[in-house]
Amino acid sequence: MKQALVTGGSGNIGTAIAFRLARAGLHVLVHAGRDLERAEATAQEIRAGGGSAESILFDVTDASAVRSALEPRVASRPIQVLVNNAGIHDDVPMAGMSDAQWHRVVNVSLNGFFNVTQPLLLPMMATRWGRIINMVSVSALVGNRGQVNYAAAKAGVVGATRALAVELASRGVTVNAVAPGVIEGEVASRHFDTARIRAVVPMNRAGRPEEVAAAVAFLVSDDAAYISGQVIGINGAMV
Repeated sequence: MKQALVTGGSGNIGTAIAFRLARAGLHVLVHAGRDLERAEATAQEIRAGGGSAESILFDVTDASAVRSALEPRVASRPIQVLVNNAGIHDDVPMAGMSDAQWHRVVNVSLNGFFNVTQPLLLPMMATRWGRIINMVSVSALVGNRGQVNYAAAKAGVVGATRALAVELASRGVTVNAVAPGVIEGEVASRHFDTARIRAVVPMNRAGRPEEVAAAVAFLVSDDAAYISGQVIGINGAMV
């Protein structure tokens, strides 16, 4: 059984991805940065449904903590599927943005991507099969007011996705990004009412976490073995 890690697995999109990968027969590590109880609840529900999962806690911004958590797990069995889903918002126009707001968002989304991915690469490459999916955002592609920090971090991950795809292409490892738009959940409910969604989303609705998870599951599958270095938008025709 291949092993998968979903960072930010306690959020609504991460949870949907964890369930979908478990249904595909993977052993899923459901990651939490703080809320281990919520991640463990997801893992328990997966196990109750006949899947294989466990929760794991570490701060993606702390490189040494990440290594301490992950290196023992890959010593005997590599993580061959990685979904870099951890990310945070701290929205404010840049003119009023503090240093802390800039660095906090960049540290989680961009530096966190490096901290988690780098220790897993050599064990993954040794198997000659791997899938890395980086969750970015429509904001990285078109920009959004109040999200200079978030857009910059996610755009950095887009660039890293394309470069890493080239580096790993000969080793049987694909690297792609998924860029959601407005997706149902806590963040969308705070910022988008029905009128706002109709104004910005041509399909006139928010996406569902399960629709994002379906795209991730496809990219993980053998059917997507020749797809790498791509950014897949799931945004109801916003771009």
